[in-house]
Amino acid sequence: MAFAPRTAVQVAGVSSSLLGWVLACLTNYLPQWKRLNLELNEMESWTLGLWQACVVQEEVGVQCKDFDSFLALPVELRVSRALMFLSHGLGLLGLLASGCGLDCSRVGEGRRGRKRRLLALGGALCWAAGAAALAPVSWVAHVTVREFWDDTVPEVVPRWEFGEALFLGWFAGFSLLLGGCLVTGAACWPRAPRAAGQDPAAETQHLRHPLEMKNTRLAV
Repeated sequence: MAFAPRTAVQVAGVSSSLLGWVLACLTNYLPQWKRLNLELNEMESWTLGLWQACVVQEEVGVQCKDFDSFLALPVELRVSRALMFLSHGLGLLGLLASGCGLDCSRVGEGRRGRKRRLLALGGALCWAAGAAALAPVSWVAHVTVREFWDDTVPEVVPRWEFGEALFLGWFAGFSLLLGGCLVTGAACWPRAPRAAGQDPAAETQHLRHPLEMKNTRLAV
């Protein structure tokens, strides 16, 4: 029972990191990074993501088209692709390292120093994955706000607004950051000293003593 709080923090950190990693993967491929509503045609709206643009019409439905050229994309979308893939890779490595470093894991059992280093490495990787996921989402949001309030653009021109994927990306990034902090904190958590009654050698000797006495009596 002495290890219950430490193990609970480890499991909570890995669970939060796993949730953030899955949501970051969804954010990368969702086309709702930006949304555009046309005042002239309220039955039609546009959405823009890292990989494709979609038009939503009430009569036709959703029609999406992939971008023809990577170089033709705005710089924030090109860099966001690379950062999101970096977040996926760092998050996956962090989850693997953290999972191997858990106290309830049998990987490296008996080598507490190595398990603690794996936990610390996994927490740092998850934290870096969260930062890599927050950076592109925040950058796209900043560009959207700047273009929305740009006075040089005529008011009749439609403006892009925040899409649902941005909020999902923020939640994913903060989940990865929280999970990385919890895992790193669990790695620095001092292990409780083993009580005298919990010494495996003492328990083994205590169990063997009645057996030896019984064998002695049988021999007599």
